[in-house]
Amino acid sequence: MSGGELHLLVTIGGCRAALPGAAVQAVVEIDRIVPVPLAPPHVAGLASLRSRALTVIDTRAALGLAPAGDADERGGDGRAAVVRLGAHDYALLVDRVEDVAPAESDPLVLDTTLGPAWDRVARGCIETAQGPAVLLDAAALIEGETGQSRSGLQGEVNPSTIGRTAKPTGD
Repeated sequence: MSGGELHLLVTIGGCRAALPGAAVQAVVEIDRIVPVPLAPPHVAGLASLRSRALTVIDTRAALGLAPAGDADERGGDGRAAVVRLGAHDYALLVDRVEDVAPAESDPLVLDTTLGPAWDRVARGCIETAQGPAVLLDAAALIEGETGQSRSGLQGEVNPSTIGRTAKPTGD
């Protein structure tokens, strides 16, 4: 990875973070989430997008923070970054989507710790025109704080039966 690559800048728990742009398929608004019984705490549930089922990951819960709740509760915008891992699509629910910006530096080693959960998902820090951002590993976020393996929940659900929708944003 080198400076200049595009990243999606987001806010999670008051911290600016970056997801590599190449890993992000879309940014969507999440309207409703269907809970999944017995799912790990960081799996908020399922949503549908264009007849595809998305497993919704609450990034706050994945980092050991208070769960996201709805967008109004967390002061967020109700958007999520859609990423594909293996044959599954995931919506990473964040507090706020800020911008798409190029990295102005190669990833730098974090000179401080944000806590064990952040250390598990952080791949360094990048500089952007908006300021520094923690570079995140989407796969590690999907695993969650407990390190439980990806559930592949969406492969077991018929998207037409899900009462939840996700809308693409104009961003």
